[in-house]
Amino acid sequence: MFVISITYTKSAGEVDALLTAHKQFMDEQYADGVFLMSGRKIPRTGSVIIADAADRAEVQAIIETDPFFVGGVADYEVIEFVPSMTAEALSAFRYSTERS
Repeated sequence: MFVISITYTKSAGEVDALLTAHKQFMDEQYADGVFLMSGRKIPRTGSVIIADAADRAEVQAIIETDPFFVGGVADYEVIEFVPSMTAEALSAFRYSTERS
């Protein structure tokens, strides 16, 4: 499981110019089952994505197709973690000792 923290490096206008393409990218990742949750940071300095991917290489390859990445308007931090505890509604993503 991965947390992707996106931080804008350009003006809001430059980010907004890529927003429609970025939303299409996000829709594709949700349709593929990779992205599970996402949203803006407050204040609006970037966003956070929770992703379920096979490995860091897959996450990096996906990031490199994001219009924000291609357009050079954001930096990305990828944090890998093992969800050992979850709310019951998210139990399908909980790793047991057999999976880790």
